[in-house]
Amino acid sequence: MPIGVLPLKRRAQFLHVAAARRYFVAPGLLLQVCRNNEAGKAIRVGYTASRKVGNAVIRNRAKRRLRAAVEEVMPLHGLAGYDYVIIARLATIERPFRAIQADIKTAMKRLNVWREAGVILPPFESRGK
Repeated sequence: MPIGVLPLKRRAQFLHVAAARRYFVAPGLLLQVCRNNEAGKAIRVGYTASRKVGNAVIRNRAKRRLRAAVEEVMPLHGLAGYDYVIIARLATIERPFRAIQADIKTAMKRLNVWREAGVILPPFESRGK
């Protein structure tokens, strides 16, 4: 059962995720994760790309590619009650789309925020820590 994906928009939300210091670096992206009790049954995702990635056009293209990959992966495999920040890297632009999706899947598995598609989890509060 797919879960809704909401955006992270405020700087404070991005800083909160970064402060948790749970991240995984993949060739095409960097994924940061933080538990969030406010989100309820939604997954919140934010995207960022620094100037190292390129000019504004290239940074926006990188974020669009990441957004498209997340739209296919997160609703089926993401855990509700978590915030995710995905940071573009230099390789994001040239990396094949399927490889970016694989990077997201690998990062989610390594950070223990992966769930199998179709698995219905108990409510966030009853799963414990």
